[in-house]
Amino acid sequence: MREQTQKNALALGTFDGVHRGHRAVLEAARQFAPELTPGAVYFETPPAGGPVVETPEDREERFDRMGLTARFPLAFDRVRDLGAAEFVRRGLLDRCRAGALCCGEDFRFGKDAQGGPELLADLCREAGVALRVLPPVADAGGKISSTRIRRAVEAGDVAGANRLLGRPFGFAGTVIHGNHLGTGMGTPTLNQAYPAGLATPRFGVYACWCRTPRGDWYGVTNIGRKPTVGSDRILAETWLPDFSGDLYGQRVRLFLLGFIRPERKFASLEELRQVIVANGRQAADIARGQPLAGWPAEELLGC
Repeated sequence: MREQTQKNALALGTFDGVHRGHRAVLEAARQFAPELTPGAVYFETPPAGGPVVETPEDREERFDRMGLTARFPLAFDRVRDLGAAEFVRRGLLDRCRAGALCCGEDFRFGKDAQGGPELLADLCREAGVALRVLPPVADAGGKISSTRIRRAVEAGDVAGANRLLGRPFGFAGTVIHGNHLGTGMGTPTLNQAYPAGLATPRFGVYACWCRTPRGDWYGVTNIGRKPTVGSDRILAETWLPDFSGDLYGQRVRLFLLGFIRPERKFASLEELRQVIVANGRQAADIARGQPLAGWPAEELLGC
């Protein structure tokens, strides 16, 4: 067991999605182990506000999987007025016991974002602390960022968001009771409340994989307010054509794969049923082309 005097190698950022760009900084912190305990200093919510591209619970689980045990979540309101040098000396060096720091080239800190990598390098030299500044991870569209991923999700381009994340976009949630109309139509669905604060996909129907306590199943998910029957909140309603059983009260993880159609109101439940069945066939084709085994296993969280 490490002594309490063990110093930490800390990745710096918001890490509101642990996407491919974030992972490069986090992996850099891990490379200092075992001499230093790897971890992260990060904001609980993005300083600029707005939705995140991964739930905080999933972020913490990813940190667990990466072995980032020295974790220091920050409330922006508590540090927003600290000067840049004070943030580093009192916060990172004294409180967080930093022995090494890792950040991206665009990392900013201190009141009014007055500090950047150059100032951080000067302060680290004074303190004898190692610093690694990572270049941005980019693709043909530019720097990979939470903003790009959020915009893709909100436009319904989950396939594009998935490429930037390095895994399928989604969440885990408890299966709740709905109005049971799907059961009567022969297309029983899993209903989940959409997580507050998570970037919301364009309302509509998506192909998906679902990770359940009884295995992984392809499916078709409607995200929205169910205009044909009505709902007062945003729901994810998923039909698993090949699944039979009861999952009420259990946690299921949803992985979105591709957009099928916009949400719309149907003239009758029979018309809705026919379209759902057709969407199920489309979802099967998409899922066959995007098996979960095609993604790194460490990126796919459980339910």
